[in-house]
Amino acid sequence: MQPHIDHIHITVEDLERAERYYDRLLPLLGFDLSLKEYDAVPEHEYRIVEYHNRALSIGLVNQREAYRGEKPSRRKAGALHHLAFRAGGKAEVDALYEKIREFPQTAVVHAPRYYPEYASDYYAVFFKDSEGIEYEIVSFDREKYFPEHGEVSDEAR
Repeated sequence: MQPHIDHIHITVEDLERAERYYDRLLPLLGFDLSLKEYDAVPEHEYRIVEYHNRALSIGLVNQREAYRGEKPSRRKAGALHHLAFRAGGKAEVDALYEKIREFPQTAVVHAPRYYPEYASDYYAVFFKDSEGIEYEIVSFDREKYFPEHGEVSDEAR
């Protein structure tokens, strides 16, 4: 089996606010808003806005009323620490950063830079969305460090 993620559902504090934010963010990451769907299961206090792409779907799920007022912590067991999207190169990371940093309710955690402690060519930006969820947009030669078969080159070590 190849490890491909099919979909990710993220619980958000304010579904309408998150939808406005993700309507701006996800098209930059390759999602088509015409494929956006809504669903609800009222007896479970469940509403979802789901964004689709051929490779991945991302759903925004409302939190239950019982949890209203609790602040999320990415360091709490069971929480999403951050989610990274791979860009096509340094220039794409920079271009996306320029657009995303202008979004209302975006908190840039780390402006784009190299992270040689991860890999010599690891270039990324980190930011938080309207819900405080951290994202990363990264570019590096993943295949160089994680080849499909065989040994990692000495250069990648």
